[in-house]
Amino acid sequence: MANSKYKISVIQLNLNNTPESNLKKCLNWVRKAAEKGAEVILLPELYSSHYFCQSEDVDNFKYAEPLYSTSFDAFSALAKELGVVIIVPFFEKRMSGVYHNSAYILDSDGSEAGLYRKMHIPDDPHFYEKFYFTPGDIGFKAFQTQKGKIGTLICWDQWYPEAARLTALQGAEVLFYPTAIGWHPKEKAQYGENQQGAWMNVMKGHAVANGIYVAAANRIGLEKYLPNTDGIEFWGSSFIAGPQGEILAQASTDKEEILIAEVDLDLQENVRQNWPFLRDRRIDKYDGITKRVLD
Repeated sequence: MANSKYKISVIQLNLNNTPESNLKKCLNWVRKAAEKGAEVILLPELYSSHYFCQSEDVDNFKYAEPLYSTSFDAFSALAKELGVVIIVPFFEKRMSGVYHNSAYILDSDGSEAGLYRKMHIPDDPHFYEKFYFTPGDIGFKAFQTQKGKIGTLICWDQWYPEAARLTALQGAEVLFYPTAIGWHPKEKAQYGENQQGAWMNVMKGHAVANGIYVAAANRIGLEKYLPNTDGIEFWGSSFIAGPQGEILAQASTDKEEILIAEVDLDLQENVRQNWPFLRDRRIDKYDGITKRVLD
């Protein structure tokens, strides 16, 4: 039976290393978060490798893994040992030629509470994800765990209010966003502050509009593995926000950190009673939202 209060955690890391090293590192940091009292723990997007989507290179498909293999086995065992829920974002090989950017939601007994496949796939300079990932086909999901009912979206999904709303309407108490986002070094001075601010503001807006907790886990560090490029400087700044968009915990731009905050479902209920945005939705007038454009 889920409690009215539970502690969630996001882990911010530099993951610019080999899959074997990153797995060992993340297992260790999840253990540290559990020791600090975390009950639901989030890792950054594509935890097991450097951010390979900076280029279109078929050699990078080697980082993908079939369902219920390396990542599942390792983190399922750890979830059971520690009695915590772990959200594990990974590169899924579904079959030959079909790959997804996915996340396991592992319950505190080690079982699978659910699977999420990233729905929105970007194609921007040095974020060439459409080359690698098939868009998710199992929809937006909320997952019942022994700690609470949670929703997981992934990185580019965080810009879409529709994704947050559809997940919240399924009863999610928290939106978890595993993320890999950063600056192009040459653009940072001119655009960096606004880019980073927009990233935080849109997710804080989802928290307010849905009366929901939001947690985002990002990478840190410069990942420069291609010749003749400046790489990506991941801006960290992982955070946890409450149901009015208030920042409950915030990480730096450049340090590995564990953030912890408490989810209080009584507070969430009070916020939704006083700011009844879900009540006042005009669902009879929203049919146009399923169209690409309106004439």
